[in-house]
Amino acid sequence: MTEPLIQARELTRVYTLGGSDVYALAGVDCTLNAGEYVAIMGPSGSGKSTFMNMVGALDRPSSGELVIAGEALSGMTPDELADFRNRKVGFVFQQFNLLPRTTALDNVALPLLYRGLPPKERNARAAECLTMVGLGDRMDHHPSQLSGGQQQRVAIARALAGKPSILLADEPTGALDSQTTIEVLDILDQLNAEGITIVLVTHESEVGARARRRIWFRDGLIVEDDQ
Repeated sequence: MTEPLIQARELTRVYTLGGSDVYALAGVDCTLNAGEYVAIMGPSGSGKSTFMNMVGALDRPSSGELVIAGEALSGMTPDELADFRNRKVGFVFQQFNLLPRTTALDNVALPLLYRGLPPKERNARAAECLTMVGLGDRMDHHPSQLSGGQQQRVAIARALAGKPSILLADEPTGALDSQTTIEVLDILDQLNAEGITIVLVTHESEVGARARRRIWFRDGLIVEDDQ
């Protein structure tokens, strides 16, 4: 039997505000398998983004256990978490976070620089990823020369460049019009069909409907899971 890709057990995240404890996560149990396409849904303040930050090693739990790809994140040092992110996770955000004076190719290749890959290998991998998202003919364009949808495709290519175990997409269509949203979701569908695990955070039911599984958060807890 294949080991689950993501295992969360009694996961909590507590913030102290005004002398009171506020539970962003209040004891979450969840298992996600490799190759799934999961939408994490819920209203603002429900805990969905906090959960994504935990899975992406951007934050650490107050208590509980989180194991991803066989590695326990809960006890990792900041440097170990950074290394984990670089090796295992690709991020796509609502804002594209591209370097404005850098070509699409160089934007995608940049994360590979931190892995120590030589220039020829970095550029070859970046070109491959841009071709995967339909931008093989836009590699030398700067962000200002690209539409919003094309910029998000560059961001997806950048997330894929390191061959991550998980692609985390946080409201990836929030800054896009309806037609461009469909185009970006079509790419995510294609990537998942090719075996990439996708965890999509959204508050939009139409976007969440594209996933194969939906998990709803409220008040720091999972209240529904349609697996």
